[in-house]
Amino acid sequence: MPVAAHRPTGPSLIIVLVLALTCAGCGANADRTSPATTIPATTVPATTIPATTVPATTVPATTVQPTTSSIESGDRAPLRGARYCEVLLLRPIDGTPTAEVYNTYPLNDCPDATWRALDPTTVAAAAGVPLAILNGPRYWLMDEIEPPAGDPPAPVAFGGMEMTLRATVDISSIGAADSPYTAHNVDRRAVFGYSPGSTVYELVAPDGSIYVMQSWSQQVDPTLDEAALAGLGARLQVPSGWSYRTRVLTEPLRVVTTDTDAVVLQDELKNSYSQETGTA
Repeated sequence: MPVAAHRPTGPSLIIVLVLALTCAGCGANADRTSPATTIPATTVPATTIPATTVPATTVPATTVQPTTSSIESGDRAPLRGARYCEVLLLRPIDGTPTAEVYNTYPLNDCPDATWRALDPTTVAAAAGVPLAILNGPRYWLMDEIEPPAGDPPAPVAFGGMEMTLRATVDISSIGAADSPYTAHNVDRRAVFGYSPGSTVYELVAPDGSIYVMQSWSQQVDPTLDEAALAGLGARLQVPSGWSYRTRVLTEPLRVVTTDTDAVVLQDELKNSYSQETGTA
């Protein structure tokens, strides 16, 4: 069966990917030994996927042992500003297009040469899925993530780059997924925390809902950095009734989605935002 592939440029499903964005590093700067995952470890494929093109039938099902990184075992590096990348494997589950989101954090910082060598067609063929999406590089804006209890799935290697399954995203409409400022539900079961004194960047919807930026992307603008986020309102073409704002927190901000799906959207630069829950 032909295998489709996609990189995060131009119109694409990628607007959802990040959702996970979206979770994707759940466990970072919190309990490093218990990163968030919404899929039992027994369901995670333990497949090493090479960066070179090979028929899917020749890819060995090799278990990748959990990796101990300096982030996990040594002094905890700050989560905010940390670089990461994701691989999304899209497949129908119970008739619904679904993306499994694999994330590099905190196993590695998505080395640029390894990331650029990844081929989504090869990844999709080796994983036995119809579509693979490469999502990154991206940078976290939270100060901490509180993952659910339990052991994380074993890492999986894509072209030599280890990642862990962090979330799943239901993609009910491909057309809607292509549109900025379109909300999607993400199953990540985690808490994203922003500390007092931190600057946050928010989108405010016409109904008063507030979405806080959880990561910025260099997929559309490779030069975008955190310093440029304060002036992003002048660049974004937000829908009528929407607004973009920057503020410094005077109290903790926690996006709590331990018992419900997160609601996530992206702007046209593929920066990702989570709807604020108002839960302490």
